Amino acid sequence: QVQLVESGGGLVQPGGSLRLSCAVSGRTLATYTMGWFRQAPGKEREFVAAIRWTSNSPYYADSVKGRFTISRDNAKNTVYLQMNTLKPEDTAVFYCAAGVTGSIYDRGSYAYWGQGTQVTVSS
Repeated sequence: QVQLVESGGGLVQPGGSLRLSCAVSGRTLATYTMGWFRQAPGKEREFVAAIRWTSNSPYYADSVKGRFTISRDNAKNTVYLQMNTLKPEDTAVFYCAAGVTGSIYDRGSYAYWGQGTQVTVSS
């Protein structure tokens, strides 16, 4: 059984930064492609970023490209999402996910999900 636990969310002013963490237990992180998604109130859960386990290649949604960075530390079984230059429209619950069997951009492709962490960007 794979468990994912996110942390690092909170309230930040526009232009600020946060780093989210996702700790993986139950299986080694090294064999998983990991993704981050977010869901704002009244909206669909959307893709934010992913990192492949085979190549460590990162992938980003256009809305966060240049501002967010996904990374992984296989030794710590943890994946990170560094978020800079945050905007009010980034406000959402952020989820990490693992166990991709299809497109990394499709939330339906992921088998395992964390419980989410709230990110609020407001002055």
